[in-house]
Amino acid sequence: MNTAPHPITKYIGAHVSAAGGVENAAVNADELEASAFGLFVKNQRRWQAPPLTSDNIDRFKENCAELGFCARQILPHDGYLINLGHPDKEALAKSREAFLDEMHRCEQLGLCYLNFHPGSHLKQVDEEECLATIAASINHCLDRSEGVSAILENTAGQGSNLGYRFQHLADIIAQVEDKTRIGVCLDTCHLFVSGYDLRSRDDCEKVFREFDRTVGFRYLRGMHLNGSKKELASRVDRHHSLEQGFLGMDVFKYIMNDRRFDHIPMILETVDSSLWAEEIALLRSLQAIESGQDEEG
Repeated sequence: MNTAPHPITKYIGAHVSAAGGVENAAVNADELEASAFGLFVKNQRRWQAPPLTSDNIDRFKENCAELGFCARQILPHDGYLINLGHPDKEALAKSREAFLDEMHRCEQLGLCYLNFHPGSHLKQVDEEECLATIAASINHCLDRSEGVSAILENTAGQGSNLGYRFQHLADIIAQVEDKTRIGVCLDTCHLFVSGYDLRSRDDCEKVFREFDRTVGFRYLRGMHLNGSKKELASRVDRHHSLEQGFLGMDVFKYIMNDRRFDHIPMILETVDSSLWAEEIALLRSLQAIESGQDEEG
Protein backbone atom coordinates (compact mmCIF):
# COMPACT_ATOMS: atom_id res chain seq x y z
CA MET A 1 0.00 0.00 0.00
CA ASN A 2 1.14 3.53 -0.70
CA THR A 3 2.74 5.21 2.33
CA ALA A 4 3.23 8.67 0.77
CA PRO A 5 1.61 11.57 2.70
CA HIS A 6 -1.78 12.72 1.48
CA PRO A 7 -2.04 16.45 0.61
CA ILE A 8 -4.54 16.94 3.46
CA THR A 9 -2.60 18.07 6.54
CA LYS A 10 -4.93 16.70 9.24
CA TYR A 11 -5.94 13.06 8.99
CA ILE A 12 -9.14 12.74 11.04
CA GLY A 13 -11.27 9.66 11.47
CA ALA A 14 -12.61 7.06 13.88
CA HIS A 15 -11.97 3.51 14.99
CA VAL A 16 -14.46 1.84 12.67
CA SER A 17 -15.93 -1.64 12.55
CA ALA A 18 -14.28 -4.36 10.48
CA ALA A 19 -17.24 -6.70 10.94
CA GLY A 20 -17.69 -8.98 7.96
CA GLY A 21 -14.04 -8.58 6.95
CA VAL A 22 -11.21 -6.05 7.30
CA GLU A 23 -12.01 -4.82 3.78
CA ASN A 24 -15.15 -3.15 5.17
CA ALA A 25 -13.23 -0.78 7.45
CA ALA A 26 -12.26 1.67 4.70
CA VAL A 27 -15.84 1.74 3.42
CA ASN A 28 -17.15 2.46 6.90
CA ALA A 29 -14.61 5.27 7.33
CA ASP A 30 -15.52 6.78 3.97
CA GLU A 31 -19.17 6.93 5.02
CA LEU A 32 -18.05 9.25 7.85
CA GLU A 33 -16.17 11.47 5.35
CA ALA A 34 -13.03 10.56 7.30
CA SER A 35 -9.46 11.00 6.10
CA ALA A 36 -8.12 8.40 8.55
CA PHE A 37 -9.35 5.36 10.40
CA GLY A 38 -8.49 2.81 13.05
CA LEU A 39 -9.48 -0.86 13.09
CA PHE A 40 -8.82 -4.23 14.66
CA VAL A 41 -7.16 -6.62 12.23
CA LYS A 42 -8.58 -9.61 14.17
CA ASN A 43 -11.12 -10.18 16.94
CA GLN A 44 -9.80 -8.05 19.79
CA ARG A 45 -11.18 -10.27 22.56
CA ARG A 46 -9.81 -13.63 21.39
CA TRP A 47 -6.32 -15.08 21.23
CA GLN A 48 -6.87 -16.93 17.97
CA ALA A 49 -8.54 -15.86 14.73
CA PRO A 50 -8.80 -17.35 11.23
CA PRO A 51 -6.01 -16.15 8.92
CA LEU A 52 -6.73 -13.36 6.49
CA THR A 53 -7.70 -14.69 3.09
CA SER A 54 -6.25 -13.45 -0.18
CA ASP A 55 -9.72 -12.00 -0.90
CA ASN A 56 -9.71 -10.08 2.42
CA ILE A 57 -6.27 -8.70 1.66
CA ASP A 58 -6.91 -7.77 -1.97
CA ARG A 59 -10.25 -6.13 -1.24
CA PHE A 60 -8.83 -4.19 1.71
CA LYS A 61 -6.05 -2.77 -0.46
CA GLU A 62 -8.43 -2.06 -3.34
CA ASN A 63 -10.93 -0.25 -1.10
CA CYS A 64 -8.20 1.84 0.55
CA ALA A 65 -6.78 2.84 -2.83
CA GLU A 66 -10.18 3.64 -4.29
CA LEU A 67 -11.26 5.69 -1.27
CA GLY A 68 -7.96 7.54 -0.84
CA PHE A 69 -6.49 5.99 2.31
CA CYS A 70 -2.74 5.40 2.36
CA ALA A 71 -1.00 3.35 5.04
CA ARG A 72 0.01 6.39 7.10
CA GLN A 73 -3.65 7.37 7.48
CA ILE A 74 -4.54 4.06 9.13
CA LEU A 75 -3.90 3.16 12.78
CA PRO A 76 -4.65 -0.48 13.63
CA HIS A 77 -5.06 -1.40 17.30
CA ASP A 78 -3.97 -4.72 18.79
CA GLY A 79 -6.19 -7.03 20.84
CA TYR A 80 -7.16 -6.41 24.45
CA LEU A 81 -5.73 -9.67 25.82
CA ILE A 82 -2.11 -8.96 24.93
CA ASN A 83 0.28 -7.92 27.74
CA LEU A 84 3.83 -7.44 26.50
CA GLY A 85 5.01 -6.79 30.06
CA HIS A 86 3.51 -9.92 31.61
CA PRO A 87 5.66 -11.18 34.53
CA ASP A 88 4.82 -14.85 33.85
CA LYS A 89 7.03 -16.42 31.17
CA GLU A 90 4.36 -18.60 29.58
CA ALA A 91 1.78 -15.81 29.52
CA LEU A 92 4.39 -13.44 28.13
CA ALA A 93 5.25 -15.87 25.34
CA LYS A 94 1.56 -16.15 24.48
CA SER A 95 1.23 -12.36 24.30
CA ARG A 96 4.33 -12.04 22.14
CA GLU A 97 3.03 -14.69 19.75
CA ALA A 98 -0.34 -12.92 19.49
CA PHE A 99 1.25 -9.51 18.94
CA LEU A 100 3.56 -10.89 16.28
CA ASP A 101 0.57 -12.47 14.54
CA GLU A 102 -1.07 -9.03 14.43
CA MET A 103 2.11 -7.46 13.05
CA HIS A 104 2.13 -10.08 10.30
CA ARG A 105 -1.52 -9.31 9.51
CA CYS A 106 -0.60 -5.63 9.21
CA GLU A 107 2.24 -6.64 6.87
CA GLN A 108 -0.21 -8.60 4.71
CA LEU A 109 -2.55 -5.61 4.51
CA GLY A 110 0.24 -3.21 3.58
CA LEU A 111 -0.06 -1.25 6.82
CA CYS A 112 2.84 0.43 8.59
CA TYR A 113 1.63 0.82 12.21
CA LEU A 114 0.33 -1.36 15.04
CA ASN A 115 -0.88 0.59 18.06
CA PHE A 116 -0.89 -1.03 21.52
CA HIS A 117 -1.02 -0.38 25.25
CA PRO A 118 2.49 -1.06 26.59
CA GLY A 119 1.73 -3.63 29.29
CA SER A 120 0.98 -4.32 32.95
CA HIS A 121 3.12 -5.56 35.83
CA LEU A 122 0.09 -7.09 37.63
CA LYS A 123 1.69 -6.07 40.95
CA GLN A 124 4.14 -8.96 40.62
CA VAL A 125 7.29 -7.05 39.56
CA ASP A 126 8.44 -3.46 39.82
CA GLU A 127 7.88 -0.87 37.10
CA GLU A 128 11.49 -0.86 35.90
CA GLU A 129 11.48 -4.62 35.28
CA CYS A 130 8.13 -4.47 33.51
CA LEU A 131 9.27 -1.63 31.24
CA ALA A 132 12.36 -3.66 30.33
CA THR A 133 10.15 -6.66 29.54
CA ILE A 134 7.95 -4.54 27.30
CA ALA A 135 10.98 -3.27 25.39
CA ALA A 136 12.32 -6.83 25.07
CA SER A 137 8.93 -7.92 23.70
CA ILE A 138 9.02 -5.14 21.11
CA ASN A 139 12.55 -6.13 20.07
CA HIS A 140 11.45 -9.76 19.81
CA CYS A 141 8.54 -8.89 17.51
CA LEU A 142 10.39 -6.33 15.38
CA ASP A 143 13.17 -8.85 14.74
CA ARG A 144 10.58 -11.29 13.37
CA SER A 145 8.60 -8.87 11.20
CA GLU A 146 9.16 -6.26 8.50
CA GLY A 147 7.84 -2.84 7.64
CA VAL A 148 5.44 -2.39 10.57
CA SER A 149 6.23 -0.02 13.45
CA ALA A 150 5.18 -0.70 17.03
CA ILE A 151 3.20 2.31 18.30
CA LEU A 152 3.09 2.76 22.08
CA GLU A 153 -0.12 4.31 23.38
CA ASN A 154 -0.08 6.27 26.62
CA THR A 155 -2.49 4.78 29.13
CA ALA A 156 -4.84 6.09 31.81
CA GLY A 157 -2.79 4.40 34.52
CA GLN A 158 -5.71 2.23 35.57
CA GLY A 159 -4.81 -0.80 37.66
CA SER A 160 -1.22 -1.92 37.08
CA ASN A 161 -0.99 -0.60 33.51
CA LEU A 162 2.21 1.23 32.63
CA GLY A 163 2.63 3.94 30.01
CA TYR A 164 0.69 6.63 31.88
CA ARG A 165 3.76 8.82 32.31
CA PHE A 166 5.85 10.20 29.46
CA GLN A 167 8.93 8.84 31.20
CA HIS A 168 7.54 5.30 30.89
CA LEU A 169 7.31 5.72 27.13
CA ALA A 170 10.80 7.24 26.96
CA ASP A 171 12.27 4.39 29.03
CA ILE A 172 10.77 1.79 26.70
CA ILE A 173 11.92 3.59 23.55
CA ALA A 174 15.46 3.89 24.96
CA GLN A 175 15.63 0.08 25.16
CA VAL A 176 14.19 -0.60 21.68
CA GLU A 177 16.99 -1.48 19.27
CA ASP A 178 15.40 -0.30 16.00
CA LYS A 179 14.41 3.31 16.66
CA THR A 180 13.02 3.62 13.12
CA ARG A 181 10.17 1.23 13.95
CA ILE A 182 8.98 2.55 17.30
CA GLY A 183 6.52 5.39 17.81
CA VAL A 184 3.89 6.85 20.12
CA CYS A 185 0.14 7.44 19.96
CA LEU A 186 -1.22 9.98 22.45
CA ASP A 187 -4.77 9.55 23.75
CA THR A 188 -6.29 12.80 25.06
CA CYS A 189 -8.58 11.07 27.58
CA HIS A 190 -5.71 8.97 28.90
CA LEU A 191 -3.47 12.03 29.18
CA PHE A 192 -6.09 13.90 31.19
CA VAL A 193 -7.06 11.16 33.63
CA SER A 194 -3.40 10.22 34.18
CA GLY A 195 -2.75 13.76 35.40
CA TYR A 196 -1.84 15.87 32.36
CA ASP A 197 -4.17 18.86 32.37
CA LEU A 198 -5.26 19.88 28.85
CA ARG A 199 -8.19 22.18 29.64
CA SER A 200 -6.62 25.39 28.34
CA ARG A 201 -4.15 26.46 25.67
CA ASP A 202 -1.56 27.21 28.34
CA ASP A 203 -2.07 23.75 29.81
CA CYS A 204 -1.57 22.21 26.37
CA GLU A 205 1.61 24.21 25.82
CA LYS A 206 2.99 22.89 29.10
CA VAL A 207 2.03 19.24 28.54
CA PHE A 208 3.24 19.00 24.96
CA ARG A 209 6.45 20.82 25.86
CA GLU A 210 7.04 18.12 28.47
CA PHE A 211 6.21 15.41 25.93
CA ASP A 212 8.70 16.86 23.45
CA ARG A 213 11.40 17.16 26.12
CA THR A 214 10.85 13.67 27.54
CA VAL A 215 9.89 11.61 24.48
CA GLY A 216 10.12 13.85 21.41
CA PHE A 217 7.62 14.78 18.73
CA ARG A 218 9.80 12.85 16.28
CA TYR A 219 8.20 9.69 17.70
CA LEU A 220 4.57 10.87 17.45
CA ARG A 221 2.77 8.66 14.94
CA GLY A 222 -0.90 9.02 15.89
CA MET A 223 -3.54 10.42 18.24
CA HIS A 224 -6.70 9.12 19.85
CA LEU A 225 -9.08 12.05 20.28
CA ASN A 226 -11.47 11.43 23.15
CA GLY A 227 -13.36 13.36 25.80
CA SER A 228 -13.27 12.11 29.39
CA LYS A 229 -16.07 10.94 31.67
CA LYS A 230 -13.71 11.11 34.65
CA GLU A 231 -11.86 13.92 36.39
CA LEU A 232 -8.25 15.01 36.04
CA ALA A 233 -5.79 12.50 37.58
CA SER A 234 -8.56 10.01 38.39
CA ARG A 235 -6.65 7.25 36.54
CA VAL A 236 -9.94 5.78 35.35
CA ASP A 237 -10.23 5.04 31.63
CA ARG A 238 -13.68 6.21 30.54
CA HIS A 239 -13.96 7.93 27.17
CA HIS A 240 -16.66 10.48 26.39
CA SER A 241 -17.86 12.37 23.33
CA LEU A 242 -15.76 15.43 22.43
CA GLU A 243 -18.17 18.07 23.71
CA GLN A 244 -19.11 16.18 26.87
CA GLY A 245 -17.34 15.36 30.10
CA PHE A 246 -14.50 17.03 31.97
CA LEU A 247 -11.89 17.68 29.27
CA GLY A 248 -13.45 20.45 27.17
CA MET A 249 -12.68 21.56 23.62
CA ASP A 250 -9.53 23.70 23.99
CA VAL A 251 -7.20 20.74 23.54
CA PHE A 252 -8.84 19.76 20.27
CA LYS A 253 -8.62 23.31 18.94
CA TYR A 254 -4.95 23.33 19.94
CA ILE A 255 -4.21 20.04 18.16
CA MET A 256 -6.10 21.01 15.03
CA ASN A 257 -4.07 24.21 14.69
CA ASP A 258 -0.59 22.92 15.51
CA ARG A 259 1.54 21.61 12.64
CA ARG A 260 3.28 19.08 14.87
CA PHE A 261 0.07 17.04 14.57
CA ASP A 262 0.01 17.13 10.74
CA HIS A 263 0.08 13.96 8.65
CA ILE A 264 -0.66 11.50 11.47
CA PRO A 265 -3.90 9.53 11.91
CA MET A 266 -6.09 11.17 14.58
CA ILE A 267 -8.72 8.66 15.58
CA LEU A 268 -11.95 9.12 17.50
CA GLU A 269 -12.74 6.43 20.07
CA THR A 270 -15.58 8.45 21.56
CA VAL A 271 -18.51 6.57 23.07
CA ASP A 272 -21.34 7.45 20.67
CA SER A 273 -20.52 6.25 17.16
CA SER A 274 -23.65 7.97 15.83
CA LEU A 275 -21.83 11.28 16.47
CA TRP A 276 -18.60 10.40 14.67
CA ALA A 277 -19.43 12.12 11.38
CA GLU A 278 -20.45 15.25 13.30
CA GLU A 279 -17.32 15.10 15.46
CA ILE A 280 -15.06 14.74 12.43
CA ALA A 281 -16.75 17.79 10.88
CA LEU A 282 -16.43 19.63 14.20
CA LEU A 283 -12.71 18.96 14.40
CA ARG A 284 -12.22 20.25 10.87
CA SER A 285 -14.21 23.37 11.74
CA LEU A 286 -11.72 24.17 14.51
CA GLN A 287 -8.90 24.74 12.04
CA ALA A 288 -7.99 28.38 11.48
CA ILE A 289 -8.48 28.15 7.73
CA GLU A 290 -9.98 31.58 7.13
CA SER A 291 -6.94 33.45 8.41
CA GLY A 292 -4.57 31.19 6.50
CA GLN A 293 -2.49 30.93 9.65
CA ASP A 294 -1.83 28.02 12.00
CA GLU A 295 -1.60 28.61 15.72
CA GLU A 296 1.58 26.68 16.34
CA GLY A 297 2.30 25.52 19.86
